[in-house]
Amino acid sequence: MNGLYALKPWYANRLAGVRARLVRREVSPDTLTAAGVAAAAGGAAALAWLPAGPAALPVAVLLAARLAFANLDGALARDTGRTTRRGAVLNELGDRAADLVVLAGFLTLAPLWLVAVAALAATLPSWVSLAGAAGGAPRHNGGPVGKTERCLLVVVAAASGWAVPVLIVIAAGSLLTAALRLARLWRELA
Repeated sequence: MNGLYALKPWYANRLAGVRARLVRREVSPDTLTAAGVAAAAGGAAALAWLPAGPAALPVAVLLAARLAFANLDGALARDTGRTTRRGAVLNELGDRAADLVVLAGFLTLAPLWLVAVAALAATLPSWVSLAGAAGGAPRHNGGPVGKTERCLLVVVAAASGWAVPVLIVIAAGSLLTAALRLARLWRELA
């Protein structure tokens, strides 16, 4: 059920040199969290304002940066011994904000109700994982439509102009991902 999340260790290894430079420069993990939200906002703006096709490259680059920052902030905190409960909360809030900001890019391309449904659905897998962790279960990530898959789907919309079908897939896939995570947690917490 890990989907593209299974590539995270490979991706983290590719970012090791960047992480080492950030450690040497004493960059704050919170700065990377904020940079991830800013990259998501840039991707949303490109999606909203550039025509389909030409929007694909900037959206892909900015969402790849968003995923890199999401990977680097926690790793940098661990590498530098700066893990804090406040930082963990900020990280989660930053991730949810970035998820929502990216989907706000569809507001010029699709009906408001559909964007809102997709945005709500996209946050559910994370809320399920966080609730499970609060209950003592391990944190579950990935799934048929996790964060990485949603970013890829947004790039598909930017390339093709298929905003409505992509939002439907994001909504349905996110609901499925949340349901699968909940079922797994339910079994683990029994």
